[in-house]
Amino acid sequence: MILLDKPYVSQFLKNTITKYKLPAIDTGDIIEDGEISLINSEQIIQNFKNKPDSRLYTNSENSINWVINNLGFTKLPEYINLFKNKFEFRKLIKSIYPDFFFKEVALKDLDQINLEELPMPFIIKPAIGFLSLGVHKVVNKEEWLKVKQDIQDEFTNAKKLFPIEVVNASSFIIEEVIDGDEFAFDAYFDENGEAVILGISKHLFASEKDVSDRVYYTSKKLIQSYLPQFTQFVEALGRRADIRNFPVHIEVRVDDKGKLIPIEVNPMRFGGWCTTADLTHAATGLNPYYSYLNNTPPDWTQLLDEMDDEIYSLIILDNSTGIPSTDISHFDYEKLLTKFSNPLELRKTDYKTYNIFGILYTKCKQDQFIEIEDILVSDLKEYVCP
Repeated sequence: MILLDKPYVSQFLKNTITKYKLPAIDTGDIIEDGEISLINSEQIIQNFKNKPDSRLYTNSENSINWVINNLGFTKLPEYINLFKNKFEFRKLIKSIYPDFFFKEVALKDLDQINLEELPMPFIIKPAIGFLSLGVHKVVNKEEWLKVKQDIQDEFTNAKKLFPIEVVNASSFIIEEVIDGDEFAFDAYFDENGEAVILGISKHLFASEKDVSDRVYYTSKKLIQSYLPQFTQFVEALGRRADIRNFPVHIEVRVDDKGKLIPIEVNPMRFGGWCTTADLTHAATGLNPYYSYLNNTPPDWTQLLDEMDDEIYSLIILDNSTGIPSTDISHFDYEKLLTKFSNPLELRKTDYKTYNIFGILYTKCKQDQFIEIEDILVSDLKEYVCP
């Protein structure tokens, strides 16, 4: 069963619902009349009463409130809180990473923090958050003064866009900087608690201070390299959390010695805005939504055998221009597309509301990867008209 909500439902997810006749409801008034077949909320509630081991997926954490209000008799709210609250997650895995520094702090107490007691540099982020909202890397005392003000400004705006279950600015977690390459992958726990990986992508950054979500990419070589290690980690996580029939989106870093340290686990979904699951489908042909809901684990040996050697990228066109989105009259999508050798799909978004111009999927050969590196560092000013 699927809960559909704002801010974005991809056509691929809609097609999946229609093709496989998956029961779905609209919890965010985002589906137009007649666009896809929907059921009513009571059917999902009754189904869980009859079959507590049913599987639920949502494209957006905006649906968390619906789950808490309607499915409180299931284990889903417990699973959600365990991962959604980053402080609770750190406590869960503390025995695996006993030397990792983390500390919870209330928003109202940010001014009372003693920097001498913290590792420098450090990361601060909301205990309950979404995308890279409110995530900052602090490298010195002077920067800390600016970061505190930035956090106040960011969450004043965020409260207008997202429910409190998605972004809660009352509590933050401060943790040591995790070195290494960053990866994101989708997975689920089956009815026995066994871990199933549904796709792996690498998260690129423009600089050491960059915390944006601009570029993720996947490839045959990437998946082959990290599938065994990531599967092993999710299996260990599942044993500690004792979770069944539940999807997750996981972010980790792997240092130059091969050590994996988790950043966070996002509950009940894969990549937000229908991103990473759709990227996996473009690159491998696998449908992660169907695989999870139908309990059909991917045959990675066959999938990798059939994959080509090109690089498949997901590009999130966040507004990095320095110009308020409300002051931008036009974004030149056609000019943008000319910068890529093989654009696969462009998803335009309401940038005046969400501060994201769109999401672009591309593929390219290894010797063309410069086009991905260029968009990674672009401020996008050349594509906007005030």
